[in-house]
Amino acid sequence: MMKFDRHDLSGFVGKHLVYTYDNGWNYEIYIKNEQTLDYRIHSGLVGNRWVKDQRAYIVRVGAEIYKISWTEPTGTDVSLTVNLGDRLFHGTIFFPRWVIDNPQKTVCFQNEHIAEMESYRAAGPAYPTEVIDEFATITYVRDCGRDNESVIACAASELPANFPVNLEQLAS
Repeated sequence: MMKFDRHDLSGFVGKHLVYTYDNGWNYEIYIKNEQTLDYRIHSGLVGNRWVKDQRAYIVRVGAEIYKISWTEPTGTDVSLTVNLGDRLFHGTIFFPRWVIDNPQKTVCFQNEHIAEMESYRAAGPAYPTEVIDEFATITYVRDCGRDNESVIACAASELPANFPVNLEQLAS
């Protein structure tokens, strides 16, 4: 018998999380609502890429455990498990070969380049897919409420050097 309501996402919607993968890549994600997220990549293969209004499947799989999955216009598939209680992430990213071969093509504010990303995806190559399967530590969590457009509103390169320590100052 479950000890939680698997349909209740109220403990997750509005969360802004900063996390570091074991391989050193730094990311952040904002759970905008039950079907949408924003994210920003600070470092790694596609560091400085950022996206708003990414449609996603968001489900609750434990008392403080959530799973988020989506496909990007690039053809990249992402599946994240977020364990808020233990401040732990597990991410699996399935990069199409063209992203691995030319990651710089995706480093932008994706929302302004959807057609371009889709044309790169169509041109490929898609295979062999590169799978990144890593744990991450959640280093910062704050509740920003739902549908807050100001949480992720610029590229990582535009943030002050002391991010995320300064998040409260940025919000005011």
